[in-house]
Amino acid sequence: MASIHGKTVAFDGQSLTIQDVVAIARGGARVTIASDARERVNASRRAIETALASGRPTYGINTGFGRLSEVAIAPDQLQQLQLNLILSHAAAVGPELDRDVVRAAMALRVNALCRGESGIRLEVLDLLCACLNYGITPVVPSQGSLGASGDLAPLAHIALVLLGRGQAETADGRRLQGAAALASAGLTPVVLAAKEGLALINGTQVMTAVGSLATHDAWQVIAAANAAAALTMEALNGKRDAMDPRIHAARPHPGQVAVAREMLRLLDGSQLTRGHGEGRVQDAYSLRCVPQVHGAATDALGYATDVITRELNATTDNPLVFLDDGDAPPGDRGTGIGGGCDVISGGNFHGQPVSIAMDLAAIAMSTIANISERRTERLVNPDLSGLPAFLTRSGGLESGLMIAQYTAASLASENKILASPASVDTIPSSANQEDHVSMGTTAARKLARVVSQTRQVVAIELLAGAQALDLRAELDGITAIAAALGRSTSRLYQLIRSAVPAMAADRELSPDIIALDALIARGTVGRAIADC
Repeated sequence: MASIHGKTVAFDGQSLTIQDVVAIARGGARVTIASDARERVNASRRAIETALASGRPTYGINTGFGRLSEVAIAPDQLQQLQLNLILSHAAAVGPELDRDVVRAAMALRVNALCRGESGIRLEVLDLLCACLNYGITPVVPSQGSLGASGDLAPLAHIALVLLGRGQAETADGRRLQGAAALASAGLTPVVLAAKEGLALINGTQVMTAVGSLATHDAWQVIAAANAAAALTMEALNGKRDAMDPRIHAARPHPGQVAVAREMLRLLDGSQLTRGHGEGRVQDAYSLRCVPQVHGAATDALGYATDVITRELNATTDNPLVFLDDGDAPPGDRGTGIGGGCDVISGGNFHGQPVSIAMDLAAIAMSTIANISERRTERLVNPDLSGLPAFLTRSGGLESGLMIAQYTAASLASENKILASPASVDTIPSSANQEDHVSMGTTAARKLARVVSQTRQVVAIELLAGAQALDLRAELDGITAIAAALGRSTSRLYQLIRSAVPAMAADRELSPDIIALDALIARGTVGRAIADC
């Protein structure tokens, strides 16, 4: 199984998890190939050699690509065919993908090829693993993928380095030409054999890599958003009634039920929230409907996570090699290259499942930002909070958190633009042979930006919530505000104050927002509020 043993992940093509991907991409976990996967890879390669020996035209093995798939390639030109494929497809442009994304994509490509349905040689996969273990990371521009046939352009930039071409960064941050980067770790470039270039670039690994890291980060943001909402409820003397489990049992969406339960847990022991018959009759939607809004986002992110998890362990190139045709349709049994092997063209490279899931997740996270910004507005607006305007003691002379709310509003509004779905777009390519594409990588890249910006919006709510509680304590004569909070929100308040001091006067706010953003990104907020 693919699992973390100390700091090692063993690829088997079947059980890689998002946490494994994060450990490799960001945590420096070492990688290896499971023994059973090595056997499958070798058997799959033998099938390709059988196909070559048969002389039959087989797509991707001894033919051209895309619209050129009817062009037969002579046996003595097959190595040049693979080299030409990588060179011509390395046409990506734009800002470079972050190092962790490239490492994730490399890991995912190895894992997919370990399923033994792609016909690549083991030595190529071993070189990819060695690059991960020695910290050799190809330089990959972020733009140029249509999401079908997979992430051709960005994956070609990764493959270039295996051939000693392109550029890569070493573990110590040097940027070198591909061969020099490999040599710095004692590694030697490979010469690709038939089918191998296509096996390296025809897949969804870049969109899935971005999506893996983004969904991981999104779960941390949702946990922090629940906590921020609880903190805001206390600062505004919100009512717990809306979290009553009977309400949510009457509309049992799983995320809604879970968020309502989490809000009650976070607020357990709070002296600042109100129960039935206390204070106002009901709260505004940004407080009262936290379970419904955060819960819907939770369910959407759960779907996206399931899609990504399946995609981590899927074969997404073309054609595919099947060593046992027992599952073939009745009319197709016995077809193929002989010896119980079939090489079949299909469309598993098409990124539509990932594209739709990434768009849904971006919509969900945009919703989290929207409602968080509205809660921040309630905190800084004296007509809604009963607290000093913009949470400053010297309004007029000082502006307090006025512009922090502007920043949250700006980020939330930009998210709305980014949440416009990419998955509904398509544009024909390859002389109309590839006449419908997924735009999955665009969808995943947009999601990553939305998650990052939503995290900043939630960080601003945390900043405002802690400041509001300090002022609430002064107004209500509370000598120790932390003691008046819920058990979990008390820990959260103290965490915030350990990173960001209370505002006694106007100061530069960007460092405060950045500090709280980092606490969310590192998972520190989630750990602080975890049930002890």
